[in-house]
Amino acid sequence: MNINIENYLRLNFTDMILILISTLLICLIAKKYFWNFALGYLDKRKQLIQSELDQAKKSEALGEEYKQKYADQLKNAKNEASVIVEKARLEAKAEGDQIVKKAQHEAKLTLEKAQRDIELEKLSAQKQIRKEIADVAFTAAGHILEKEIDEDKQKDYVNQFIDGEGLWQK
Repeated sequence: MNINIENYLRLNFTDMILILISTLLICLIAKKYFWNFALGYLDKRKQLIQSELDQAKKSEALGEEYKQKYADQLKNAKNEASVIVEKARLEAKAEGDQIVKKAQHEAKLTLEKAQRDIELEKLSAQKQIRKEIADVAFTAAGHILEKEIDEDKQKDYVNQFIDGEGLWQK
């Protein structure tokens, strides 16, 4: 077989007219029978794309609305948190003040009790000292009187002194 590449690369006016006529016939047939289907398909496609764009705009608007709601809730949450923190701070301060007052009151009561105990111990020590002084005085008086008076008179003096001692300690 003899193939010549020049035959394939040549431009012929007749071939061009035949190709043009066949293309025109194909377009006329396609327009007559298939054009409405193609336009219908393109219209449906256009409507689908438009509905998707509308849905995207609605979703975007809804997203913005949710974003605004979230921002508002976040702001409210921050405000509520600051209110809660402030309330807790005030309660803690009040409780701390109450604890301090209670501790001061307990310290005052403890101090008063200690002062009463000191007074009681002081009175007790004074009584003890008076008793010991009286004992020493009785012993000394006993030694002195032992030489000067008899035993009956000595007992009378001691009893009188003991009776008078109650008055002396008061």
